[in-house]
Amino acid sequence: MATLRISLRAGERIFVNGAVLKVDRKTTLEFLNDVTFLLESHVMQAEQAKTPMRQLYFVVQMMLMDPNSVGAAMELFAKAHPAMLKTYSNRDIIDGLLEVEELIGRGRAFDGLKRIRSMIPLEDHILGETPDAPTTVTKFEPALRMAAGA
Repeated sequence: MATLRISLRAGERIFVNGAVLKVDRKTTLEFLNDVTFLLESHVMQAEQAKTPMRQLYFVVQMMLMDPNSVGAAMELFAKAHPAMLKTYSNRDIIDGLLEVEELIGRGRAFDGLKRIRSMIPLEDHILGETPDAPTTVTKFEPALRMAAGA
């Protein structure tokens, strides 16, 4: 695996293999081996999961945030995903959902999360909505507690 470098600003947090890290100053992290991580700016709060695509994003996010609860998140995914395939008629969304299913099946939750994130604007357009909250958040701990089942 090639070295992965991530730059963080002072006070920024990152979720790495189930741990929350906060840096006190601008820093760069180098990951020298395989790692599961989620940047704070990509964490969605439960109350932001107001549409089917955002709900699916939240479920996949749980897979990354709490490696010990992947089984429960996979069960939620197995229930939500087929329902979404039946709900949407847009070919781009259906193709994207099939791709997400394949990625999750191969254990590539991070890539699945990125793919879901790319479909949120399309869902917003289809639903005729402009989201009142961004897909990213500034508070990290509530989402972590929610994902951990607390």
